[in-house]
Amino acid sequence: MKKIFAYALAFAMLAMPLQANDKKQRERLENCGTVLQEIMDIPDDIPQDLIDKADCIIVYPSVVKAAFIFGASYGRGAMTCRTGEKFNGPWSAPTMMALEGGSFGFQIGGQATDFVLLVMNERGARSILKSKVKLGADASAAAGPKGRTAEASTDVTLRAEILSYSRARGLFAGVSLAGSTVRPDNNANSALYHKDVSAEDIVFKGAVPVPPSAQKMISYLNKKTPKNLSSGKEI
Repeated sequence: MKKIFAYALAFAMLAMPLQANDKKQRERLENCGTVLQEIMDIPDDIPQDLIDKADCIIVYPSVVKAAFIFGASYGRGAMTCRTGEKFNGPWSAPTMMALEGGSFGFQIGGQATDFVLLVMNERGARSILKSKVKLGADASAAAGPKGRTAEASTDVTLRAEILSYSRARGLFAGVSLAGSTVRPDNNANSALYHKDVSAEDIVFKGAVPVPPSAQKMISYLNKKTPKNLSSGKEI
């Protein structure tokens, strides 16, 4: 009986950090849904025609950038893509994502910023889901144009694989993600889905269902932009 009690106690102690990590990922997904809806519902912010042409969307809530002489950004979020061979289906279950990077400059202070990244083509989507990608180097990135009637066919918009939008809550304005890296957070995926599963399998193969904590985000996207209106991708 003592041995059984000891084994049960040991199992419970091992399970506690797993449960805590699982809860953290669920809360992160819920925050992603809230941030995405709040940013996209702001009047004169992200042009609808760009949203309708995006293959994937990445959300990073409360990216922290603290700086003194050297600045470093750190964030955790989620990425979802349209399903189907041509990215013309409903939005997929999310893969958890990490953002890391640094920038030199005389900066004093700190801030938390919400980011929404539109991934505009298949090359950018597959690169990000496969491995670490450095924005501005491995994948072309630009600040997205704003306004419902903004010109979305400018050279910068047409060339960029990733368009970024931000909502700052702290001391800085106009924070750039250039030089930062984005990558799948495999440990977070394991904690969320309770098994080892790659970001590519989550998004492209439908290896897991949409978790309850991501329903708000995915349902909103399916309602906000149900079809991919990029040339050659319409259903």
